[in-house]
Amino acid sequence: MPHINELVDWTVEVFIVYQNKVLLRFHDKYQIWLSVGGHVEPNENPNEAALREVREETGLEVKLSDKLLPFQEKTADYEELIPPYFLNIHKISETHRHISLTYFASAESDQIVEPDREKSGGWKWLTKDEIMAATDIKAYVKHYALKALEELHN
Repeated sequence: MPHINELVDWTVEVFIVYQNKVLLRFHDKYQIWLSVGGHVEPNENPNEAALREVREETGLEVKLSDKLLPFQEKTADYEELIPPYFLNIHKISETHRHISLTYFASAESDQIVEPDREKSGGWKWLTKDEIMAATDIKAYVKHYALKALEELHN
C-alpha cells in the first residue's frame, strides 16, 4: 500500500502464535523476515487494522492478546482498544518513517491461505529454538517473536 501521510504513517505488526510456534513471512520488498502487518487505514482503529492485515495476508482468524485487560466498555462515543505489546518508530526512507504498534495474537489453525494479490517470499511457523538459532532474522523480530511465544504459550 502507498504511504498515507507524507512524513509518518501508523502501522501494525501482528506476531501470531499457534501451538507454540510463531508465524513469520519473508517480505518480498524488504527481503527480511517480518510478522504480518501493514498500514492503519484512515477509517479504522489499530485493532481493526491488525485483524484486517492478518485476514488479508494469511486468511487466518485470530484473537488479539489483551495483557492489560482494560476497562470493557463500548458506547456510541467511547471504545476501549486492546493496547499493543510494543511501539516503535523506524525509517523507511530518508523522508519517511513508520510508527508501528506491535500486537500478539493466537490462531486456531496454522493453515495459511494467501490471496493471489499478496506477494510473500514464503511463510514459516517457528519454535522458540528455531528462532533463537536463526541467523537470518533481525534482532528486534526475534525479540518480539520470542516474547509472543512466552506470552501466548499454549
